[in-house]
Amino acid sequence: MRSVINVEPPPSGGELVPTETMSLSPDDQVALRRAIRELETSSLAMRLTSVIGRQIGMVGVIVPTQVSAAITKTAEAAIKSAMRMALRSLAGKPVRDRRRLHKSVAVFAGAAGGAFGFAALPIELPFTTTIMLRSIADIAQGEGEDLSRPDAALACLEVFALGGATNAAGAVRTGDFLETGYFAVRGLLAKSVSEAARYLFDRGLAEEAAPIMVRLIAQISSRFGLVVSQKLAAQSIPVIGGACGAAINYAFVDHFQTLARGHFTVRRLERFYGVAVVRAEYDRLAAQA
Repeated sequence: MRSVINVEPPPSGGELVPTETMSLSPDDQVALRRAIRELETSSLAMRLTSVIGRQIGMVGVIVPTQVSAAITKTAEAAIKSAMRMALRSLAGKPVRDRRRLHKSVAVFAGAAGGAFGFAALPIELPFTTTIMLRSIADIAQGEGEDLSRPDAALACLEVFALGGATNAAGAVRTGDFLETGYFAVRGLLAKSVSEAARYLFDRGLAEEAAPIMVRLIAQISSRFGLVVSQKLAAQSIPVIGGACGAAINYAFVDHFQTLARGHFTVRRLERFYGVAVVRAEYDRLAAQA
């Protein structure tokens, strides 16, 4: 299936070129500190622990390997569905904060997921993911993103990769290596995102079968699937049921909304100050924290 995205050429070099005299204003420093908290300390496992009253640790221990593989495939289908449905008609729409509405809708889906467990995942996850991507796009627009641009549209999908599950030491596990930190994840996705943005710019549409798009969706889905595994592990506890399944979905959506706000705050600052300036200040403030 194809979906149309109106695009414009990406700016030369991708970002503004910083100067040595540029520094963040006090208000923007406050915004960046908040973004650091949201991006570096936000954890679905911690949120779920507060909901169900017990710790959700490494997902590999809780969810069998064969189930994890099925979850990753379902997560990939959800990302594809969300990309088609939630981004194709957003350009030019007024900015509205609908985060509460999106959470409310996801709560009802979570109640069904809690009641039926893994069997409901192929239906519930694409629906919830589409709702979340809508919310992420609203947050992106609120931070000044133009979603008719391919890089901005793909930045919405990047958010699903930022919430990757962590091991006991707090490092994000993907394949055979560990990566920590917001910029590390963006760095891992940078080549695929850049190639996919160029593809969208040249063709003006998203064709799922294109190798460039397949690679990007697979990278994002593998990380997203880890978080979905944590969510499913919490919902699979026998005493949870539908009522707590709704609370789990609320925490799930809130987690990605928090990541989205941090992500698009950083991107807004990068557009104004330049990547190098924001990265240096991010590292400085993160070290202080």
